Amino acid sequence: MFSLPIDTLQADFLEQLSDHHLIVEAETGSGKSTRLPLWAANNGRVLVIEPRRIACTSLAEFLAEQKQQPVGESVGYAIKLETRCDDNTQIVFVTPGVALRWYSENKLADFSTIIVDEFHERRWDTDLLVALLREVNLHRLVITSATIEGEKLARYIGAERMQAQGRNFDVAIGYRAGDSRQLPDARQLDEKVKQEVLALQDVDGDILVFLPGRKEITQCLSKLSSIEGLVAVPLHASVSDEQRQIALNPQSYKKVVLATNVAETSLTIPNIVAVIDSGLERRTEQRNGRTALSLKHISKASAKQRAGRAGRVMDGICIRLYGEHAALTEVTPPEMHREALTEAMLASASCGKALSSLTFLEPLPERSMSQANNLLELMGAIDQQGLATEHGQRIYPLPIDALYADLVTRMPSRALQEAMVDLTSVIATPASLYRISNSEEQTEQLLQQEPLGCDAQLAIGILRGETFSAVNVDHDVRKEAMALAEQMRAAFELPQLSVASRYSHKDLVEAIALLHPELVFVRRIKRREALGNGEMEVVLGRESRFLDKYQAALVLDTHSLPGRGVKQTLNLATFTMPIELKALEQIELGSWQEGETQTIDDQMMVEMQLIYAGRVIATRHEAATGELAIKPMLQAVKNEQYLAGFAKQRHQEIEHWKLYVALGLAEHTSDVSELTFDQWFTEQLTLLELTDISELELFSADDFLFDGIPYWQYQDFAETYPFELALGDLNLDVDYQVNKKLVYVVYRDGLRKGYPKRWELPTWKGWRIQYKKASKIVDVK
Repeated sequence: MFSLPIDTLQADFLEQLSDHHLIVEAETGSGKSTRLPLWAANNGRVLVIEPRRIACTSLAEFLAEQKQQPVGESVGYAIKLETRCDDNTQIVFVTPGVALRWYSENKLADFSTIIVDEFHERRWDTDLLVALLREVNLHRLVITSATIEGEKLARYIGAERMQAQGRNFDVAIGYRAGDSRQLPDARQLDEKVKQEVLALQDVDGDILVFLPGRKEITQCLSKLSSIEGLVAVPLHASVSDEQRQIALNPQSYKKVVLATNVAETSLTIPNIVAVIDSGLERRTEQRNGRTALSLKHISKASAKQRAGRAGRVMDGICIRLYGEHAALTEVTPPEMHREALTEAMLASASCGKALSSLTFLEPLPERSMSQANNLLELMGAIDQQGLATEHGQRIYPLPIDALYADLVTRMPSRALQEAMVDLTSVIATPASLYRISNSEEQTEQLLQQEPLGCDAQLAIGILRGETFSAVNVDHDVRKEAMALAEQMRAAFELPQLSVASRYSHKDLVEAIALLHPELVFVRRIKRREALGNGEMEVVLGRESRFLDKYQAALVLDTHSLPGRGVKQTLNLATFTMPIELKALEQIELGSWQEGETQTIDDQMMVEMQLIYAGRVIATRHEAATGELAIKPMLQAVKNEQYLAGFAKQRHQEIEHWKLYVALGLAEHTSDVSELTFDQWFTEQLTLLELTDISELELFSADDFLFDGIPYWQYQDFAETYPFELALGDLNLDVDYQVNKKLVYVVYRDGLRKGYPKRWELPTWKGWRIQYKKASKIVDVK
């Protein structure tokens, strides 16, 4: 076996592993991902946690090949939808999600050593797993990274540090920016990559290009297709097995591997001599309480990792498409500080620990903790102690997000459960299942084939083998979604996908809305492209087929992007299902509020309005009796249908009382600054238990006295502080600003063009007086 820099640590590693947890710090390309599992196997079974599926499968295949054994014998792996190992497999590579589910079953009792590789990526599931392992302290724990703060981590888990120095090959760094401080830039990225690839055509080896996502990879694939003698191949989480084999294995031709940061760690891509680094990645971040996917600059740690890919098997070169002194952050922030904590909290609860009881390398955000706790409690997935309920334990092992697992589990019939399983399988698959063609003719045909304009109906149909006009299906994505659907169908003992049951679309929509009403969004009245649910607003995504005639939709998936402002987030509705407004009324969504009073067939009626997300979604009329009579009575008195002059008089008395209190003339009183006639008279009517508007005929104004300024003082006070003034040719309203000792006399109407004179006004000794007319304000002297 060839020599690697990590080999210098072998003897010390084996000696220390018997008594200590270990932190192994070594540069990219040192061999830690392949050597450490083999050494640790001397102490018993080894579980290796790798952050990505590609790393799990590739490393297991590489070590099995070194041992000249098939994968699954002494070296195997387990990833989502695929397991190639058994109880006798000595070294097992798994993703963190698989490791957490195994931990929830038996605390990983079948393994002696747990190796957490590439910890510096700081995924939430890796952080949680390390926190759990630290708590139970049943295994020997080895954490590896090229860039982590070793001393801080060693203190956290009580470990010894080990460091491997040096690399096998050198990497020369070049920069492509006019300004040394220029940050990475996504503009014309495909053209920049093409120019660098052309300049590197003569290098003796292959080229690896780091790009932020599938979109940019697709653009670059198109751009590079015209270069003769060069084959461009994608490498990201959703590539086919064939594409992965081409990317990760030597070929007889020169190739350019276009990769996301999936190729940053763990993977050895043979024959790479040059790296082109865009300096960009897509990662999640918390913005205004939402998890948004943003195009971001990479950290210095990631830049170092990317450059290291060029020096794995030979001297290399790294071309960075930004300035040498660009202001990059030192490290990428942990996922637990950038994302919602719902999945982490349910995982922890299912592993027997409340998330709040665990100690992490950095304290978790309190707001994210509270939001996750509230959602899971509403689902009935965790109890008040933060531990998983029976329902939580049932939904956690499902390979989908907690929300969808909850929906699948609680569907009211088998047929609807099948439909929800198939729908969830499409949503849970990371890439898009289909694209809609721009052809108007084909789009019209699609509307005839699927007239509801429902994304879910279309997705389920495609998964179940139906074909539609204007729909370009990604068959690799469909294959992955079908595998997930079959796995969940087996878990719920449902029929296979090939014999899927028919379902009622209306029943499915209403069942989802009843279980999770927060998924219901209604159109904005003025901005019809936007929908809201009272907590957030979404704008329809390009691929969503939500038709203009519908007023409400279930939004099952969203894609959040940073908006223009620092606190803004643009939420795109990427998966919608139309729902009728009358269905929302049936499931009692929103709240009924009193509207206007109307006379219908000589009977006083109140229009009741069902309000949801600030919009009226249903109305009904009820007789103005009982509690519903109070508001009509108030309105009738204010309109002087009953107790003529009463409302104006009591309103003035209340306003005088508020002024009296503000001037400090009242001996004992509470805060009355917010008191209104409507509030006071409503209380009077309620105390009298009046139930019908006609009962007002039995009362006079003297039956509703306001207990404010003593009656023997009131007349003098009202004359000193009037609210209205009539000066003959000028009528004024009066507003008293007690805190400023200021009186505004405000023009109401009249023929006078000039200002009022001071001698025409009340004395108001010690007050400053100003006259207001339209936008003009002048002092009255």
